[in-house]
Amino acid sequence: MLLERIYDDDLAQASYFVGCQARGEAVVVDARRDIGEYLDLARAHGMRIVAVTETHIHADYLSGTRELAAATGATVYVSGEGGEDWQYGFDAERLLDGDAITIGNITVRARHTPGHTPEHLSFLVTDGAFSEHPGYMLSGDFVFAGDLGRPDLLDEAAGGVDTRYEGARLLFASLRDAFLTLPDHVQVYPGHGSGSACGKALGALPATTVGYERLNAWWAPYLRDGDERGFIDELLDGQPDAHAYFARMKRQNKEGPRVLGPLAAPPELATGEVGGSLREDETVFVDTRPHTEVHGGTVPGALNIPGPAKAASFGAWAYDPEAESRPLVLLAPDGDTARAVRDHLLRVGIDHVVGYTTSLEGLPTTVPPLISPAELEDSGAALVLDVRNRTEHAAGHIPGSRQLSAGRVLWHLDELPADGTIVSYCQGGARNSVAASALRRAGYDVVELDGSYAGWAAWRQSQGTRAGTAAG
Repeated sequence: MLLERIYDDDLAQASYFVGCQARGEAVVVDARRDIGEYLDLARAHGMRIVAVTETHIHADYLSGTRELAAATGATVYVSGEGGEDWQYGFDAERLLDGDAITIGNITVRARHTPGHTPEHLSFLVTDGAFSEHPGYMLSGDFVFAGDLGRPDLLDEAAGGVDTRYEGARLLFASLRDAFLTLPDHVQVYPGHGSGSACGKALGALPATTVGYERLNAWWAPYLRDGDERGFIDELLDGQPDAHAYFARMKRQNKEGPRVLGPLAAPPELATGEVGGSLREDETVFVDTRPHTEVHGGTVPGALNIPGPAKAASFGAWAYDPEAESRPLVLLAPDGDTARAVRDHLLRVGIDHVVGYTTSLEGLPTTVPPLISPAELEDSGAALVLDVRNRTEHAAGHIPGSRQLSAGRVLWHLDELPADGTIVSYCQGGARNSVAASALRRAGYDVVELDGSYAGWAAWRQSQGTRAGTAAG
């Protein structure tokens, strides 16, 4: 048996390639939308992808299940659990609890493990060449290394009302009745790692075991004691902000993402062509450089989406394809970088990149305004905006600031002052630059706090030190 983990550091998301070497066939679980890596794996191992499936209707990225099936002719399998409201809207084979996908000697058996979502499946994998019993679990967003999938996303991102409590109860039951009934040696491969917003304390380990989680997970004592109430209280406490684009991902993944087919590399555009499209307001300019370089000058109205490493995450905060129809032009150093940024954006359903340019030469430029910590108090700002996560804000913030995370701010403009200057900050500056660029494009007067919260905290400390020295 071949089991390969394909990990996306941008979205902290894992998909899995499970192959039978005797039959030369494979199944892919939780594919992302840029499918080249799965096709490369199949070629490298002389296998055909004959089945594609997913653990649940994802909220944090746009599924590549249909894209990969269209490219390979593979059969699509999705969950049939969860009730009428949680049925997929496209043609696929439905999997219920206990159903299996068989490829050669390998059995991939579905277990209904609701809680994170009502329809959620985990997959028990049995290598029939060695054993009659499962040795591996692809747990999706059910069990992570050291944590569990959050049950509040339906409230936070899909318009649910108090579904988090029922979700938490279902998670408790799924742990008790499905996960903890497995032998300790079963290896667990989760759908996310550290950095994902699908849980609050995900570990960075790529895998764990049933036995390790049984002994060491934060939730284990509650299960041992049958303490459902205590489990629910701790599970729901301190969950991070859910990004606003999650609602769009839920809808699109349920309905079935648009199949793109083979894509050519983004073309390099002449400066005159880019300048003309900007003058006519026909395109959105995306500056993919780090915020420290953008602060030296960029195109007026440009979005700062640093890439490619975090282009999916940042792009989904700054550009809403349901509200913005104009395509993107990227500032990128070369074609390979432009293609990589484009592929990352595809993972969150931002599909319309028409090309790239390598230089600002000949284009109109502006310098994004900054304010120093020393100038903040007398700035007369209508709002000091903290775009960090609410848990970061709770741990320490600039007095008088209001928290609205960078992944939500573009969808909550009604919470911002219509007039006056907004001074915004994050922890170090990168997230702030993304959010500030999106707000400026939306028409707000935004000034970024130089050095963000870390810079302000260092300045405050230096003031205290100087005052102490002077008093001494």
